[in-house]
Amino acid sequence: MDTLILDLRGLAVFTDYFVICSGESTTQVKAIAEHIEAEFLKDSIKPLSVEGFSYAHWILMDYGDVIIHVFQSETRDYYELEKLWIDAPRTPVEDEESFRKSERYHP
Repeated sequence: MDTLILDLRGLAVFTDYFVICSGESTTQVKAIAEHIEAEFLKDSIKPLSVEGFSYAHWILMDYGDVIIHVFQSETRDYYELEKLWIDAPRTPVEDEESFRKSERYHP
């Protein structure tokens, strides 16, 4: 998924964070977006808007202070959103399997 968080505080007025991730197919992109929405709904957090779900090459989920971009891999490579916000501090997010294999994991 190659997930990355961009801290836009002080750089943008419309949001504080971008979360950027990607899937290999439109089916996977839709599944990722559906999972995110379902997990947020468990805490009664609803998006202000969701764009691009029917096409699913780039789904934008606006949660106000956090905007989530779920890209198909080729679309992410084409738009290079990370490069538009080159000054933003970045936090890579590793998947659970990688985390469990790391030295930081202590069950």
